[in-house]
Amino acid sequence: MASSPTRDDFAAMLDESLGGSSDGGFEGRVVKGTVTAIENDKAVIDVGLKSEGRVPLREFAMPGQAHGLSVGDEVEVYVDRVENSDGEAMLSRDRARREAAWDKLESEFGEGKRVDGVIFGRVKGGFTVDLDGAVAFLPGSQVDIRPVRDVGPLMDIPQPFQILKMDRRRGNIVVSRRAVLEETRAEQRSGLILNLKENQIIDGVVKNITDYGAFVDLGGIDGLLHVTDMSYKRVNHPSEVIAIGDTVKVQIIRINQDTQRISLGMKQLESDPWDGVVAKYPVGARLSGMVTNITEYGAFVEIEAGIEGLVHVSEMSWTKKNVHPGKIVSTSQEVEVLVLEVDSDKRRISLGLKQAQQNPWEGFAEKHPVGSTVEGEVKNATEFGLFIGLDGDVDGMVHMSDIAWGISGEDALALHRKGEQVTAVVLDVDVEKERISLGMKQLEKGAPAAGGVSESSSESLRRGEVITVTVLEVRDGGLEVQAGDDGATGFIKRSDLGRDRDEQRSDRFQVGQKLDAMVTGFDRSKKPNFSVKARQLAEEKEAVEQFGSSNAGASLGDILGAALKAKQ
Repeated sequence: MASSPTRDDFAAMLDESLGGSSDGGFEGRVVKGTVTAIENDKAVIDVGLKSEGRVPLREFAMPGQAHGLSVGDEVEVYVDRVENSDGEAMLSRDRARREAAWDKLESEFGEGKRVDGVIFGRVKGGFTVDLDGAVAFLPGSQVDIRPVRDVGPLMDIPQPFQILKMDRRRGNIVVSRRAVLEETRAEQRSGLILNLKENQIIDGVVKNITDYGAFVDLGGIDGLLHVTDMSYKRVNHPSEVIAIGDTVKVQIIRINQDTQRISLGMKQLESDPWDGVVAKYPVGARLSGMVTNITEYGAFVEIEAGIEGLVHVSEMSWTKKNVHPGKIVSTSQEVEVLVLEVDSDKRRISLGLKQAQQNPWEGFAEKHPVGSTVEGEVKNATEFGLFIGLDGDVDGMVHMSDIAWGISGEDALALHRKGEQVTAVVLDVDVEKERISLGMKQLEKGAPAAGGVSESSSESLRRGEVITVTVLEVRDGGLEVQAGDDGATGFIKRSDLGRDRDEQRSDRFQVGQKLDAMVTGFDRSKKPNFSVKARQLAEEKEAVEQFGSSNAGASLGDILGAALKAKQ
């Protein structure tokens, strides 16, 4: 009788029955098995090992679907281990599906095919997709062509995806739903574009509005209606003309077959207001319009719907130079303008704002002829004169030589300050050069009239002549004097009041006092200049010559003493 088999003999017989190894080569493989029972939420599966395995029913169903298993069904499972601590085989349906899915996905990825999957979860930066067992990552930017706020309606629904990248060793798959939509959309666009032609008039629905225009749905394909093609008049924003959902009639302006972009227009369906604009708005015509836009270089004025002209900053004001146009006019303001130039080819009209108003220099010349007296405020003092603010918002200039008689221009400038009210006479008005020349000294007593010369100052007085003058006014810089009782007025500078420093104090003289002085010259207006000092030096020289010749050998002191005595 044969002896009973030992444990080793039993193990050897088992290995032989399983293919010569303890696990029969089952571990790490996908094998077929039969469902022998369904207990609670698990399926009992026999794969031919010494014990059965249990697999959760959820592994046999797609997300959101029923498992559909019944006893006797044949299924594929993955063998993790032949036997666990409970003596059962460790099986996995998910792992089996994953392995099979990876084989299939690698083949489809190589061929560039689309794959079916289900979005079943959210992760950071995107979503998880079940590709029939293999889990892929769907970035948020690849969900749709446009950003999607709510992805809920897309969850747990079988739909196509495009594999962008996959790495089996790392178990990494990246898919895109957007690529599928774009490809489908491109196919649809190609078919629709074939039925469209340039200049065709078609109805569309406003789908979206941006700052630069609106997208119009032409029945499955979008066209761009640019803001400049909505109307001939200025449109600041497309929402001023149309709204989302509006049905609009548009004309197809251009179709780009390469980019499949369609450009649309609405204003092309209207009559062009620029037709016949030259005859309608001749140069020199006075018009009224509304300011529609203000820029650094000027302002646009709408003279009729769809036609705007530009008022350049240089044509905005006669007097306000280098000022921003926004400080002269404001948006929506009604203004009167003059047509300066019309270019219908370039659709440009140049307008003038200041030309519709009177030239203030012409108005000043009419109201204040040469020789008239004006009053104004000293606006500014420069190194060559004073600028005086006058009527009509214009300025006149008093040259430094026309401020006062008998003193230097620098000294005359120092006599006045900014903001001071002064009176002046109009010497000249040059309308073309926009200049007004004024004089202040011409208003002084005895001064020659504006535009002329006093006869007494030019004929009755001679250079070097000594005459008696009367003090009219005492100033820090000298004396204003008059020759004789009604002769020409002149000035004695402080330095000419005497030879010695003590004699050069103007405060030692009084109005009405008479003194002898020498005529030393005339200014450009023929007004005389006097000097006491020059008279003194001339008298001393004369005494030296007279007494020096008859008193040979006399000392200089004797001669000067004799001269002084003779003078006394």
